[in-house]
Amino acid sequence: MLQGSRKLRTCGKCSYAYNRLWSESCEMCDPSPQSQSQQDQPAPVPGALSPRNDEPWTCKKCTLVNYATAMACIVCGGSKLKSISSIEDMTLRKGEFWTCSHCTLKNSLAVGLCSACKSMRLLPVMMDAVRERPDGQSYEEQDHASSLVTQSLSELAITTTPQAPPPVSQLQLPLPATRLSRSPSPRAALPVATAPMASAAPAACIATAQQQQAGIQAPTQRSSSGAIPKRHSTGGSIVPRQQHPLNIASSSNSSYNLQQQQQQQQQQQSTVKKWQCPACTYENCAASVVCEICSSSRGLVNAVLSDALARKSLRVTNLSEFRQESKLMENLRQLEETEALTKWQNIIQYCRDNNELFVDDSFPPAPKSLYYNPASSALDGGNPVVQWRRPHEINCDGGAYPPWAVFRTPLPSDICQGVLGNCWLLSALAVLAEREDLVKEVLVTKEICAQGAYQVRLCKDGKWTTVLVDDLLPCDKRGHLVYSQAKRKQLWVPLIEKAVAKIHGCYEALVSGRAIEGLATLTGAPCESIPLQASSLPMPSEDELDKDLIWAQLLSSRCVRFLMGASCGGGNMKVDEEEYQHKGLRPRHAYSVLDVKDIQGHRLLKLRNPWGHYSWRGDWSDDSTLWTDDLRDALMPHGASEGVFWISFEDVLNYFDCIDICKVRSGWNEVRLQGTLQPLCSISCVLLTVLEPTEAEFTLFQEGQRNSEKSQRSQLDLCVVIFRTRSPAAPEIGRLVEHSKRQVRGFVGCHKMLERDIYLLVCLAFNHWHTGIEDPHQYPQCILAIHSSKRLLVEQITPSPHLLADAIISLTLTKGQRHEGREGMTAYYLTKGWAGLVVMVENRHENKWIHVKCDCQESYNVVSTRGELKTVDSVPPLQRQVIIVLTQLEGSGGFSIAHRLTHRLANSRGLHDWGPPGATHCPPIENVHGLHAPRLIT
Repeated sequence: MLQGSRKLRTCGKCSYAYNRLWSESCEMCDPSPQSQSQQDQPAPVPGALSPRNDEPWTCKKCTLVNYATAMACIVCGGSKLKSISSIEDMTLRKGEFWTCSHCTLKNSLAVGLCSACKSMRLLPVMMDAVRERPDGQSYEEQDHASSLVTQSLSELAITTTPQAPPPVSQLQLPLPATRLSRSPSPRAALPVATAPMASAAPAACIATAQQQQAGIQAPTQRSSSGAIPKRHSTGGSIVPRQQHPLNIASSSNSSYNLQQQQQQQQQQQSTVKKWQCPACTYENCAASVVCEICSSSRGLVNAVLSDALARKSLRVTNLSEFRQESKLMENLRQLEETEALTKWQNIIQYCRDNNELFVDDSFPPAPKSLYYNPASSALDGGNPVVQWRRPHEINCDGGAYPPWAVFRTPLPSDICQGVLGNCWLLSALAVLAEREDLVKEVLVTKEICAQGAYQVRLCKDGKWTTVLVDDLLPCDKRGHLVYSQAKRKQLWVPLIEKAVAKIHGCYEALVSGRAIEGLATLTGAPCESIPLQASSLPMPSEDELDKDLIWAQLLSSRCVRFLMGASCGGGNMKVDEEEYQHKGLRPRHAYSVLDVKDIQGHRLLKLRNPWGHYSWRGDWSDDSTLWTDDLRDALMPHGASEGVFWISFEDVLNYFDCIDICKVRSGWNEVRLQGTLQPLCSISCVLLTVLEPTEAEFTLFQEGQRNSEKSQRSQLDLCVVIFRTRSPAAPEIGRLVEHSKRQVRGFVGCHKMLERDIYLLVCLAFNHWHTGIEDPHQYPQCILAIHSSKRLLVEQITPSPHLLADAIISLTLTKGQRHEGREGMTAYYLTKGWAGLVVMVENRHENKWIHVKCDCQESYNVVSTRGELKTVDSVPPLQRQVIIVLTQLEGSGGFSIAHRLTHRLANSRGLHDWGPPGATHCPPIENVHGLHAPRLIT
């Protein structure tokens, strides 16, 4: 009877966990007269109140006032029990808290995660295990002492086989993050005040024989886990099972009866096999699957040992190498410039000692620095570069005066484009020249170097690099510069152009591009492209442009001094060459946006052609009749400038396809992570810890796009998605927070205001899955850049096997178009604006399979993650499956998506007449199981 009286059950309505096993109704939400005497009832739970059925109650979660009969909040689902319970004293007294090992904050023993840095609490566990340090490295090579092994409880397997406690040694385990504070189950039928104990019974101090004879109560010692005694509402404590009844100093009859009952209980339990909890060392009866004190799993010991043995042979890199902290961009730049200066000084000293001028042998003055294939270019006979000259040898207009200089107050009008089609870079330079401080940040060497060695700091494909170049520049047979140059005998333009050519392999690599790429390369700041054509909008519902919103974005960007560039007649625009030429515009050309003005009811933009000539001839051109004296004095105080013109916002919408914005800020933090876009898999995910509310920018770059000829480039469909997650130890896909566009481009990005929480970043790319790349060294590389107004913590983690499927399912559920099929079946589509197609099917039947046939064979210029354009799948009951992901094969060409979806109900999983015998998926999904495996509806 004593054994059975400790069994409790949980109410399915209100989640009250302290109902007696024999009671037919819940003591909290359905109270009724009890037949048992008060002595036979367990002690009440501290803080729990008996609700009055005739009074409404207020939800603590959302503050809604609910009816008295409601067991949960009708809005947020909050528990009535939690809402009507009294608030406990939150003051943390000695012995009632644990100190975080990372940030030293004192946290309540009831929580397993630090409320500041989200680090897990590490509990000492008594067991013999493999000796490892928390970072995964073994201590065995250093000493033979006991060691620490860290492992999240959420990742440990649960087993119900009784296990005897292993030999004692020190381990550390994270406390379960989901464990809530509660009082333990009563240990005896009568709630009589008893001697205090520690929650870990074997660790409690047992009174000596002399203390027992003298009737002195043994002092309580806390267990090594730091737990405090669990108390009844009567103020007494629970007697540990291993403590002898004589330790209780009392001569009353009730005390004698309790001693008799405890002796009988110990006799009854002596024949029952027990198991010791590895987290709190409490000895539980054999029938318990989880610890009655701390709710830890019974199979925790074996799980920890198995994991420790598996990790022993694999040396895990120190956690500090994975977890990074964002740093101020100014500090990073100063640190990199200091390191680069040391290298530069060594080179200068060598040149002085040997009386030589610096020649960059990694980018020599030779044809291979000009073209991808120097031999074929020489046969064409179109090479204008005849010689390489240093600045003092170059023939310039104006003779030898003034002398050459790196800078002379950089101006956009200084830039002149040469024979190279790199207007995307020069238009970005012209925008940069509006701010002298930004130009000087690019050139580390700011003065003329007699030895001819210069350093340029660039951000190639999202990664900062300091480039060393010489001052040998390509010239024609007359000694004039062939490529770009700056007026007034300045070197900053040709030197930056040469540095960009070097990081991409040759000058030919700079042909064609978008201004946004140039801005990102020169500044490293996050960039955003604002589409000006309805065909470029990401979502089908946005068929019309919000012109006022675009104008507001342009004005606000100009106010905060963001850099801007405009793309003329590019993208999917239908261009009439004659009309553009008549208007003085060059299609598929990049312009600089120098100013944005809303003046006297006119919306005007100031643009510049990097050629330095060939200006706009329409409304608001230099000779337009729309100009008044007041407007001309306000907008052109120094008169007209060659290549610079004003144009109305309406004409920009008619002739330009997008405006690129570079968000240059001061005082922001950044962190950059390198990853691999592995075929048939997502890259390693990133765990993001936000310590305080922050504004954040996320940009995903693909590396090495200009290092090969344009015909051989294979841009990927990039997309970065941000989810909330709960447990940092075993991150899972939570609510969708934000996502970038899915585009076949060199980089994509998104912007979001983040609250204090933990987030999971997933980087996606699909159109290279079936390219046959087997060598891991040939997998495409990527860079994830994170800019934030406040400090962040990031950690690259290995994703769970089905995290990619969960991410795509969550994204499709939130952003996809919903189409109802038969009862219990729903199809979701991501189409326009997603560079292809995503199809996901949901089966809500409890005992029926849904056979789905997806036919996309009429699509072109797309590639499928299944390897084929026609698929057949059997979706199990109560599960969802990503059926197919189609992706645009290349960004420059058009593509078409055509799909037909057919489905039917079935009583078994086999495809029957729709597929091969015994098959459930056609083509098979073994190689793409992480994306296309059915997932349980949660």
